[in-house]
Amino acid sequence: MEHPGRIVVVSADIGAGHDRAADELAARLRGQGFEVDRLNLLHLLPGPVHRAVRETYRGVLHRLPWGYHLLFRLTSRSRASVRAIRVLLRPFRARIRRRIPPDTRAVVSTYPFANQLLGPLRLRGRLRVPVLTYVTDLVVHPTWLAPGVDVYCTVRHAELRRPGGVDVALVEPLVSRAFAGGDAVDRRRVRERFGLPPDGVLALIVAGSWGVGEVAATTAEVRSTGVCPVVVCGRNRTLYRRLSADGRHVLGWVDDMPALMRAVDVVVENAGGLTCQEALAAGVPVVTYRPLPGHGRANAAILARSGLTRWAATPEQLGPVLAAVIGAGPPAAPGDGPTPEDPAGLVADAARRAAAPAGPAEPERRSLLDPVGDAVAVVAALLQSTGGLR
Repeated sequence: MEHPGRIVVVSADIGAGHDRAADELAARLRGQGFEVDRLNLLHLLPGPVHRAVRETYRGVLHRLPWGYHLLFRLTSRSRASVRAIRVLLRPFRARIRRRIPPDTRAVVSTYPFANQLLGPLRLRGRLRVPVLTYVTDLVVHPTWLAPGVDVYCTVRHAELRRPGGVDVALVEPLVSRAFAGGDAVDRRRVRERFGLPPDGVLALIVAGSWGVGEVAATTAEVRSTGVCPVVVCGRNRTLYRRLSADGRHVLGWVDDMPALMRAVDVVVENAGGLTCQEALAAGVPVVTYRPLPGHGRANAAILARSGLTRWAATPEQLGPVLAAVIGAGPPAAPGDGPTPEDPAGLVADAARRAAAPAGPAEPERRSLLDPVGDAVAVVAALLQSTGGLR
């Protein structure tokens, strides 16, 4: 049977959150019969520049968190700064347009800078199919917003400060359905598989795929409350070696997070992004502690106000907060308000309604501005201001 069309999903390998959301969306769309192309926005750059962009952002989070926070605040308050990012990225518009096949029926982004390229193309008629975006955070930072984007998909409780003229759709989190599965888990067996104590209260400490933030301090302070910490370091080998040397329960990259989450009693996180949504889907209570600057603190505030998580603001508060949530279970799902849509269903409907494919592919040619775009990409990456971390 002929597939109903092609959809391009654009993400970026800045942390894992943007890519994980894109992976889940692509899997659901393929399940509906669509052909799905994945596009890493940073692959538009030459390899060395791609790596420089990613490592610069990682370095800022590790070594200059206060600088990241200032940039987040600046771009939150100044429309001019977002327009400046759009101008800096302009040389890449032709490149991304050439990467969209002519039979494409819709384009979806899970990364804010992609909107600053796709929106203007759509607005000017260079891209004649719907452009949608799935916002990976609860705070809809202005860098997500670009003229020309048709629909912004946000989860419940997400906050958009300047909603005027923006089409927002309430959707379910793009979390693998393995987290929400109702299958019973033998906690003792899973704990044994991960080398964890079979009994006692366990707190799973997560800090994204890059293992950023005050992880060592969080681990020590959780242990001081009498709760046994289990740390997931992601791909941060330095952090893994450092914490493993102290004989703690330390894991690197974990492929089976649904099982691990169901084997612990509470999740302690610092970014309020995908991991938080996964834990809530799995029915595990969540505590935010020592949140990352910028998007981490903004997400933490929204999560706490909504009652989805508890925010322990100081080491003195950590023990009482952990005691309050452990055994209490996750917050009840809200009973009022509209029912969130499946984002894949929303995208699929938009693709089916598309009146025409993207049109003939543009001839391959290199703009004279391309080298300029390569150079300014590193600067633009420093202004990246939403939660790509798991």
